[in-house]
Amino acid sequence: MEGQDPRGAARNPQEGKLKNIMYAMIAVAVILAAALAYIWYERTSLVNDLKVEKEDLTAQMIALQNDYASLSSDYETINSQLDSSREEVSQLIERIKKTDATNRAKIRQYEKELGTLRSIMRSYIVQIDSLNTLNQKLTADAAAARREAAESRRQSEQLSKTVESLSDQVAIGAQMKGRGITLVGYNSSNKVTDRSSRVVRLMTSLSLVENELAPKGPVRVYIRVKGPDGILLTNEEQRTFQFNGEPLISSASREVDYQGKEVEMSIYLNDIPEFVRGIYTVEVYTENSMLGSAELMLR
Repeated sequence: MEGQDPRGAARNPQEGKLKNIMYAMIAVAVILAAALAYIWYERTSLVNDLKVEKEDLTAQMIALQNDYASLSSDYETINSQLDSSREEVSQLIERIKKTDATNRAKIRQYEKELGTLRSIMRSYIVQIDSLNTLNQKLTADAAAARREAAESRRQSEQLSKTVESLSDQVAIGAQMKGRGITLVGYNSSNKVTDRSSRVVRLMTSLSLVENELAPKGPVRVYIRVKGPDGILLTNEEQRTFQFNGEPLISSASREVDYQGKEVEMSIYLNDIPEFVRGIYTVEVYTENSMLGSAELMLR
């Protein structure tokens, strides 16, 4: 057609392509903005949920602290144990307050400690009730004993003291004992190291002392390892055991066959996420006695 500019005809298709590209880039930008907004919303929601979870845990700990505050007894030993548990609850509350809500590992650890402290409080209640019942019975027995003749009472008391003394001696002699307790760290090459950045597991070694009076047969030995911050180190192999009527959580344990002769043994603690600098302590128990403790300094 006469008069038509061939350059204009070539430019129109080119402009259409540019417009299509521009529209596509705008669509991609809108999608990316929506995705970023969704991610931000999800993260904000998760952080808020974790904060609520931390607040709920703190409220439970404060409620437990109030329960401990209202608990009392007429027995000096239990009162001393109660004071220790109250201090542990207070320290745990302070640690929770200082811990970021997004630190899930710490929050889960505090939840476990909360459960243990609740179990311990229930055991205190049972002990107090049992001792009150026992005290009432002893009071009644004492009243009956006062009605007996003076000579008969004296002989009975003397016999009771003798039996109790002999029983205590037998019980003390029959207790299992440990010696040579050590705590060392190993690296991934199974070599001993005291560098925290290289430690992958800890090993507790000890000997069960020869004792013919101690009970024979299988015995499980438990270790409780605490880090520099005083928190118990645990993994999926942790066990709960009773010691002096109280539930305790162990870091690891091992069963050995004890026949009254000396037994050398080692217990490993694996699967701990990381080790930091400081002093680590280990306490070694059976369900009937505490065998001893040791320390390890990691640098």
